[in-house]
Amino acid sequence: MGRGSHVCSVLGSLLLLLCLDSAAAQKASTWKTLSGDAPLVIAKGGFSGLFPDSSEFAYLSSPGAALWCNVQLTKDSAGICLPNINMDNCTLTPTAYQNDVKTYNVNGVSVKGLFPMDYKSTDLLNNVYLKQAILSRTVRFDGLAIVPVEDVLSKYKAPAVWLNVQYDIFYSQFNLSMRNYILSVSKQYVVDYISSPEVNFLNSLLGRVSKKTKLVFRFLDEHTVEPSTNQTYGSMLKNLTFIKTFASGVLVPKHYILPVTQDNYLQPHTSVVDDAHKAGLEVYAADFANDFLFSYNYSYDPLAEYLSFINDGAFSVDGVLTDFPITPSEAIGCFSNLNSSKIDHAKPLVISHNGASGDYPDCTDLAYQKAVADGADVIDCPVQVTKDGIPICMSSIDLGDVTTVATSQFASQTTIIKDIKDTAGVYSFNLTWDDIVKNLKPMISNPMIKYNLYRNPRNRNAGNFMRLSDFLAFAKGNDLSGIMINVERAAFMAEKLGFGVVDAVIKALDDSGYSKQTAQKVMIQSTNSSVLVKFKQQTKYNLVYMIEENVKDAAPSSVADIKKFADAVSVNTMSIYPATDLFLTNQTNSLVHTLQSAGLPVYVYVLMNEFLSQPYDFFSDATQQINAYVKRPDGGVDGLITDFPGTAHRYKLNSCMDMGNSTPFMIPAQPGGLIENMLGAAQPPTLAPMPPLTESDIVEPPLPPVNNATASTPSSHAAIRMRTNVSILVTLMLCAASLMI
Repeated sequence: MGRGSHVCSVLGSLLLLLCLDSAAAQKASTWKTLSGDAPLVIAKGGFSGLFPDSSEFAYLSSPGAALWCNVQLTKDSAGICLPNINMDNCTLTPTAYQNDVKTYNVNGVSVKGLFPMDYKSTDLLNNVYLKQAILSRTVRFDGLAIVPVEDVLSKYKAPAVWLNVQYDIFYSQFNLSMRNYILSVSKQYVVDYISSPEVNFLNSLLGRVSKKTKLVFRFLDEHTVEPSTNQTYGSMLKNLTFIKTFASGVLVPKHYILPVTQDNYLQPHTSVVDDAHKAGLEVYAADFANDFLFSYNYSYDPLAEYLSFINDGAFSVDGVLTDFPITPSEAIGCFSNLNSSKIDHAKPLVISHNGASGDYPDCTDLAYQKAVADGADVIDCPVQVTKDGIPICMSSIDLGDVTTVATSQFASQTTIIKDIKDTAGVYSFNLTWDDIVKNLKPMISNPMIKYNLYRNPRNRNAGNFMRLSDFLAFAKGNDLSGIMINVERAAFMAEKLGFGVVDAVIKALDDSGYSKQTAQKVMIQSTNSSVLVKFKQQTKYNLVYMIEENVKDAAPSSVADIKKFADAVSVNTMSIYPATDLFLTNQTNSLVHTLQSAGLPVYVYVLMNEFLSQPYDFFSDATQQINAYVKRPDGGVDGLITDFPGTAHRYKLNSCMDMGNSTPFMIPAQPGGLIENMLGAAQPPTLAPMPPLTESDIVEPPLPPVNNATASTPSSHAAIRMRTNVSILVTLMLCAASLMI
């Protein structure tokens, strides 16, 4: 397919990231594995979370992990690595091959498709190519050649090779002996692990393979029947002493160890690991993938899931089978045995975004409590105003975005206010504080809802709303380096609501004692230079200018202007790492360097844990995303504004943090690295160059004076054209109802 010349150089930075020195893992105290050694990372078909499973790219990108090959046999008894016996699911086949579609009974299950034993090895190696089998993953690397088993055993640098034989009995029906094939390659190459869910197959290898080869019994679903013994795998789990007679370890689905409820929350761990270790069996856990939906307890953080299996304190599995070997490698090498209670307010600052809004509804007491417990350095309050003039913390001025107003008695108050947006809403200034707290509930934000990724459903309406005064009292009583107050639409509030939000924030800070203390830094953030200019005139607080636009750099005149009213700058992720179709480009953006060179700290917003919020270059791993922003070669960011402060705080504590390039984990992703290894036709659209930030983007007229005429009658808001629309109301209510499901 024209890619052979690229293979040896594929993703150099990715290779380095995966080559974690095993010595780093040994810094940890003795592991609770059976041997006391660090757990084994097993790359399922190589780095199959990014490249087609069992492809050469996938294997080359996993040098620090054991390589897993799911062995299939061809008509001429050749062994190939394929993730599925049904080639329809994982390969691109010539149109003519569709005439060969057949239906076979595979261990009691009727399967229709194309099967490797119906073709000679030359037919498959020359005409059939691998594709990504998981629909949510990129198809831009499809078209890679099938890999013979012998290549995995001889060509790729890896600490171990693991051969899995799933269907020995099935292949025997075609006069193909998986036993003979495995014994043959075992005599020619070192095979470190052989696994199978069939007892008789493993028994047939006893005494016939090297003593150094570990035989591992693979457990399938508890209710599935093992064909050799006619027992369910669930019942066999109760007789581990029998398993020990033919195997040195077991490979189990991860839910055998940490089961989840029907609504996907963790239950207490089982005794499987302890029981197996007592029987002298190693335990390997399967089914790990960063881009699968795992328990909500992990807050979409795959590193947290791996740590619960290897660094739990009560147990550790002996290895993990994963589509993303980089994440368990970093867990073992840099994140095990950390002191999670350690407080560290050094760079980069961890700044919450509406509290810990990835776990609880925005700006609620629970979101702020979680942010503090998770180690946030700074917690934030986006200020809105109620009908009775009370400043509150709420992430949207439209209550329909963040509360249950659409299903309340206030749903009929939907209005269209062109100064805010073109669609209808019920706004915070339409209701009094009592109206809100007594009749509405918070509603958790779900930015990835179109992909059916929901945040903490059990707590989607949990928590209490917070006034600005409540927020300040809470923050002052906790160990934080500072607070961030976000002020937007100040001109609108002054002209149309008769409310001076800048003055209200200053008064609240004065009343709470913040103007007379230095223990916690007060940060005021706004996208409006006019807001920050007014704060600068009246206070000495730290002022943060938020750049909304995607820009590649800042013109000298714009930087000089920012420095007149701001002490720091917040920029969006796209302005630092431009991406097209979820791939980082090699477009060079100098914005961070320019701002920092002028003495302006840079904060990046908004980081999220959900894998679909991140470019593929970060490997569906929020920790890798953070690392990329913090360890940029030409200057890392000074702060991280995130929905998940716990993930960012843990990053700051990792044991590799100060080791620089001597620890490959600390090397950030190379922008454009993935795109450069695609064929031209497979590359995503070229991203147009971003403009620089200019002075005209920044300069604003001063804030208008407060319109006292509207201030005296806030309920009428006479200057606002208000309109109720029944069809809009019905739509809003239906949307809210769907969100509640």
